[in-house]
Amino acid sequence: MKSAAPLLTVATLAAAKKNCSVDSIAPFLPKNSTVFYADHYAKGANFTPPIEYNYGLTSIPTGNNPYEVSVDSCVAQANITLPNNTQHSVGIVLPDDWNGRFMTVGNGEFSGSVGWSAIMNTAWYGFASISTDTGHEGNNGSFGYHNEAALANWGYRALHNAVVNGKKVTEGYYGQNISYSYYRGCSAGGKQGLKEVEMFPEDFDGVIAGAPAWWTTHQQLWNVLTAVWNLPETADYHVTDAQMTAVQDEILKQCDPQDGVKDGILQNPMGCVFDPVPVMCNATSSNDTCVTPAQLTTVNKLFNPWVEANDTFVFPGYTLGTEVGAPTLDSDFVTYIQYMLQIGGDWTWEDWNPDLVALSDKLNPGNATADNFDISPFYHKGGKLLHYHGYSDPSIASKSSLYFYNHVQEALRPQGIPIDDFYRFFFVPGMEHCTNTPTDQDAPFYMNGDSQAGSLSGTVFGVPGFNDSKHDLILAMVDWVENDKAPEYLIPTKYKNDVVADGVDKQRPICPWPSLAKYKGKGDVNKAENWECGTLY
Repeated sequence: MKSAAPLLTVATLAAAKKNCSVDSIAPFLPKNSTVFYADHYAKGANFTPPIEYNYGLTSIPTGNNPYEVSVDSCVAQANITLPNNTQHSVGIVLPDDWNGRFMTVGNGEFSGSVGWSAIMNTAWYGFASISTDTGHEGNNGSFGYHNEAALANWGYRALHNAVVNGKKVTEGYYGQNISYSYYRGCSAGGKQGLKEVEMFPEDFDGVIAGAPAWWTTHQQLWNVLTAVWNLPETADYHVTDAQMTAVQDEILKQCDPQDGVKDGILQNPMGCVFDPVPVMCNATSSNDTCVTPAQLTTVNKLFNPWVEANDTFVFPGYTLGTEVGAPTLDSDFVTYIQYMLQIGGDWTWEDWNPDLVALSDKLNPGNATADNFDISPFYHKGGKLLHYHGYSDPSIASKSSLYFYNHVQEALRPQGIPIDDFYRFFFVPGMEHCTNTPTDQDAPFYMNGDSQAGSLSGTVFGVPGFNDSKHDLILAMVDWVENDKAPEYLIPTKYKNDVVADGVDKQRPICPWPSLAKYKGKGDVNKAENWECGTLY
């Protein structure tokens, strides 16, 4: 189900489809770039990308994934040349009824494909929209082995180049200057957004960064280490999925009432005092429903900060209420160690050594880590940053976002910069990685953040039934940038069964840190009007 596109009040240029061709796009790109596809599509048509991964290929195969075109648009794809004479692929959607704005969409994980569904989503609003594959194919780290240029392209260079050239194509195609430029991304895409804020503050007027994988040098190792802590499976400290479920059930049982409302959603999991004793085994307990002292040690590692020698902090642990399951080894994350740290494909989890942290920090593959916390140039430019992270994220510990936010505070406060004037951070209770919610919390999460539309049944654009700046992240950012209306709160939606046609199950405000939503004490807890933002204390 789709709703009518929101009215974004910038004059549009209609009926641009006559200009949609390879020849009309190519003049605006650098020399040696190749526009290998450009055609016009009507709203509702299915678009199949001409290529997904194209490096080293002598012909252009047909892609496998058709995408529904959100509005009448010119759809194009090009390989664009970088200053180092490498290339990256860029997908471009240019709506006939352009709203004068430009939107760049980020990637996920190791970023080896164009995000067609994401740019179809943002084009629905009228944005000229682009996405890049960051210069390589596939979604693991093998492309970076002995290839510094490819790593730099992935780390920051390809996205910035896509922005620069995407703007040229947009303005050339429409014959009109862009009024405002925006960015939306989650996970690796959230990191890309923060990296843009830090390195290229002039690129965007507004950046939406969800669940950012900003601390590449530590987080990638942490994703492997959580599995190493639970290996081998024959160890007495190994926990199973069933045992982790028992632990998580007990966490929800204890923590839910502590936030003031027993409704299955953890509003303030960092404020929970958890007692593990009820989930520990005794003489009559089943191994599937309890943990031994050795297994509890593994569980505690997951939910506490990762520290090394001399109590050196490396990365935060999961937040209570995160349904992580029994940690297992993800081969994609292992490739970070094997190929991005240049160790080689023979490395296995049994070779784990804490010295990997120092090596990762030293190499900082692709200069991808977004840890320049002094983002004052973005502030002085007039930029706005909207940052969000689900408390229940099992892929990137949500406290890593709080760590980033606090370090920006430390960098900007001595300069007299009021952070709330341009940067707001929101925790989303009960949301997992970028989207979705654990079934036992069933929390509202949908704001049309990056990748969220794919969590609903069917093809969805915008926030059906709620096309306004309180419910829609994109409209919230536009309102902030263009009307100076900072988001005092946002309202995620949970549709029944994740089906829009079934209606709204619940809505609840989320609040800019350090405030949180509190129940007013009466009325339906599933209705947003019965909640208000308040202080933690």
